[in-house]
Amino acid sequence: MPRRPETMTFALPTGTDAASVRARVTAIEKVLERSFTIPGINMPVGLDAIVGLVPVLGEIVTTAMGAYVIWEARNLGMPKWKLARMGANVLFDTAIGAIPVVGDAADLVFRSNSKNLRIILKHIDKHHPEARVIEG
Repeated sequence: MPRRPETMTFALPTGTDAASVRARVTAIEKVLERSFTIPGINMPVGLDAIVGLVPVLGEIVTTAMGAYVIWEARNLGMPKWKLARMGANVLFDTAIGAIPVVGDAADLVFRSNSKNLRIILKHIDKHHPEARVIEG
């Protein structure tokens, strides 16, 4: 009898430590900005651009997920000015995404979640060195 392939499970850490937050926000950014690759042009696309095609509801969903990333950053104790900068990124992405055709194209170019991830990772690397990850 042939063996059934094992199912792959992926669990995100649930802790409040910096390493757990790093893993969660990195995973969310990947889902929102780099889940798929457009064949032919090799451009990474995520749910932010795809769900953004749905009028109103798509922007609400992607804004809520962007707000979650900011909430995670707040729980890390990041300064208010960094949180405000992250909020401005999400707000700008939402405002541009609300424009019917232009917004859908802008979602491919302006990646607020990637910008916010860089802000969080820079903070974690500086203030929580035990949570550093060597990427390669």
